[in-house]
Amino acid sequence: MNWKVVLAIITCNVVLMSASYTMLIPFLPLYLTRELNADPDTVKMWTGGIFAISFAICAVMAPIWGKMSDSRGKKIMIIRSSSLIALAYLLSGLVTTPFQLLLVRALQGFAAGLWPASLALMSAYCPRNKIGICMGVMQSANICGGILGPLLGGVLAEAFGMRTSFFIAASTLTFITLVTIFFIKEPQKDTNTAKVKKNTGSVYKSLLSNRAFVMVLIVAGMTNLVILLLQPIMTLYIGELRGSEENLLMISGIIFSLSGISGAIAAPIWGKVGQSKGFFITEVVSLMAAGILIASQFVPSTLMPFVILQFTVGLGFSGIFPSANAIAITVTSPEQRGTAFGLLFSAQQIGGTIGPLVGGLMATFMHLSYIFLISGLILMSLSVMFFLRAPLTVRTKIGAYTLHHSKEKDFIDLIKKQVAEQMHHDDDKPQETDDPKKVAQELEAAKRIEEALAKRHQRHL
Repeated sequence: MNWKVVLAIITCNVVLMSASYTMLIPFLPLYLTRELNADPDTVKMWTGGIFAISFAICAVMAPIWGKMSDSRGKKIMIIRSSSLIALAYLLSGLVTTPFQLLLVRALQGFAAGLWPASLALMSAYCPRNKIGICMGVMQSANICGGILGPLLGGVLAEAFGMRTSFFIAASTLTFITLVTIFFIKEPQKDTNTAKVKKNTGSVYKSLLSNRAFVMVLIVAGMTNLVILLLQPIMTLYIGELRGSEENLLMISGIIFSLSGISGAIAAPIWGKVGQSKGFFITEVVSLMAAGILIASQFVPSTLMPFVILQFTVGLGFSGIFPSANAIAITVTSPEQRGTAFGLLFSAQQIGGTIGPLVGGLMATFMHLSYIFLISGLILMSLSVMFFLRAPLTVRTKIGAYTLHHSKEKDFIDLIKKQVAEQMHHDDDKPQETDDPKKVAQELEAAKRIEEALAKRHQRHL
């Protein structure tokens, strides 16, 4: 399949996947009280448990599903995840007690893995000189879905009831399953896949001994921790800056979406810059930019400056995950990609589990504004750590090098084509123009240059 067609299909799937998730999650506490008749005194406990169990199970299962995508196929993992999540959404719309919803959320955590499976599939089709663009587009799609989801969820819940939102989400995931079955082909397996099947126990060891990949894991996990450190307190802090709780949920939702809008715009740009300048640079700069902007939200004492900063935060954040995903692709072998993205997703889930707990604890003992300052300092520290500690394989301008290598490869192919044409040239031409010895020498020179380029490329990776 053409990689552009695959990117278009998967991008649409990712938008629907993200929108389906975010159209439900913000309203779970209300669902517990209005539809499942949860005791108001225990709603917070049920909400915490319902969130935590899904994240915890997903963190354990994600690497396992990732390894299976390497050995069993990436397409089948997308089908597995989307179909099981569709079932979980359907059951969520049918439950009648908080405990039943808890069990369904456990199933959803077990089913999770659609995002890393989509990344792994795209990485198998994507040309090396288009990695940054593909990762940026997919991240932008994920952000766009996150923006649309709460808006759609709110409208649907008001118009048709909250249970209907779950049924629509289930239908959406079913649609993704059918599109994957009928329109996406399993990418051709690498010749090393057979080795992976025989030595699956060594895959984790290989990846976790890869210093460059471990650095990416730390960045992904800590960044998601910061995101979910802030989410639980955002609405409270906005209300504090406004001095009123009137229409607080609607206004908070609009402000919250501003960083998503800017992120959706900026993510493909970060991808292009990473492809030309190197993903190491974009990772360091985006971490530092996001950290500075979040820490700056500590300063405003009124709402409007905070809102402006919230918009700019997305410009920094949107470069972190596409750069991390691109680096993960370039420092791992093709037969490890599914496992690598599974571990990345697991690291993010662990960060997502810890973040709200730490945020709630901090909110108990300090003013909410200090949490923004601390969160910004964490990201700035990550940027400095990544800059100082990243190995040479990451520091190399991977994106720029693969683009340069692609151009060199095209040049070599052109030489070979011209030499081949010379070898089959009409005999009417003078002999000195078609000297077989000269032609053979040129062909041999072209082969040597190509071999040298290949060896150089391997050294960089």
